[in-house]
Amino acid sequence: MSILRRILTWISSLKVAIFLLFLIALASAIGTAIPQSQNPESYLKGYEEEPWLGFISGQIVLLLQLDHVYSSNWFLGLLAWLGFALMICSWRRQWPILQAAMRWTDYQDPKQISKLAIAETINVKQTKEALESLTIYLEKEGWEVKKQQGRIAARKGVIGRVGPPLIHLGLVLLMFGAAWGAVGGQQLERFLTAGSSLDLLNPNGLQEATLTLQKFEIERDPAGRPEQFRSNIQLTELNKDKTALRETSVNHPIRFQGITIYQADWSLAGITLQVGQSPPLRLPLRAFPELGDQIWGLVLPTKADGGDPILLSVSNENGPIKIFDNDGTLLTSLTPRGEAQKIKGVEVKAIEILPASGLLIKHDPGVPIVYSAFAITLIGGGLSILSTSQLWAITDKAKTALHIGGLCNRNLFGLVNELPNLIRVLSDQ
Repeated sequence: MSILRRILTWISSLKVAIFLLFLIALASAIGTAIPQSQNPESYLKGYEEEPWLGFISGQIVLLLQLDHVYSSNWFLGLLAWLGFALMICSWRRQWPILQAAMRWTDYQDPKQISKLAIAETINVKQTKEALESLTIYLEKEGWEVKKQQGRIAARKGVIGRVGPPLIHLGLVLLMFGAAWGAVGGQQLERFLTAGSSLDLLNPNGLQEATLTLQKFEIERDPAGRPEQFRSNIQLTELNKDKTALRETSVNHPIRFQGITIYQADWSLAGITLQVGQSPPLRLPLRAFPELGDQIWGLVLPTKADGGDPILLSVSNENGPIKIFDNDGTLLTSLTPRGEAQKIKGVEVKAIEILPASGLLIKHDPGVPIVYSAFAITLIGGGLSILSTSQLWAITDKAKTALHIGGLCNRNLFGLVNELPNLIRVLSDQ
């Protein structure tokens, strides 16, 4: 039994808790630095020539589960260990303190209270009337008073003792909700153009609703830099035959049927061209990271046999569209809805550049628990600020004086300031 007690004492020690918090913070920093939940091939290729921190290759990233830190076995193990340590600490320390605070301490001898932080002896003519006046005053000031023969005990702010156990409970629930969300949660990122739809499935794999992007706008500053992205979304519930129009933007997600829809990214999905006398042709664009960040384009042949290609590149839904020859020479530029340009004997006109909204759809079953944990932790923190004060008054054997003593776990100065009022009440007797 002593061995088990030593183990529990070590697990719930402050040093171990601080060490676990350090490891969790370090793991969170790693999860922020390394992109999460991507294709394994991207880690192998991305860290092949330039290992992370100079020595961590893509294989090590996958082996140590650094590609999904927050749902990895070792990270969930750290959360479980810290949660278990908090529960043990609450059971061994906070719960006994709370039980002791709820019990009344009955001092019967003036010598017992003479050693308290605050102690005073006041001469009175009638000790019984003095105790009665003191009781009335304390109850009026919000004290809870327990009367005995020739003595009283009073306390105030006992509810503050509930704060620390509530904080521990909130932290445990927070870690449980985060772990549950990491294990049981799902997320999906899709790029949709205006008019495109996406079926939303419930956990059983059945279609529950349809998401349709009605409109996507990019707000830019005078220099052309993007400031905000807005998506107008139509959500249709199949079972209830209901339709709702909602808007999401960066930092303003949509919550619907237990899922959260974030405005996460944007891209350019396609371009509509008219080549010669052809009808409008909608052609897909793809990213060209070798040309720079957020550059999209397509290779377009100018000959019937597919030869003599040109490269169209664009970085903005408003254009311009730059046209390059196969040797990298800039030939000309096109503007959406602008004049047609003759390129290698062929007239090309840009009609429209089609932007796409990057939507991140997340289903996290741990969100209600996490929110509840935050609420419990905030309530516990607020209660912990409250000071708990205790006061005793005992008559001497000659019944000519009252001995008053008090304790306070914090804000002892406030209790000291209360003492002159008590003396004044008793002096009136």
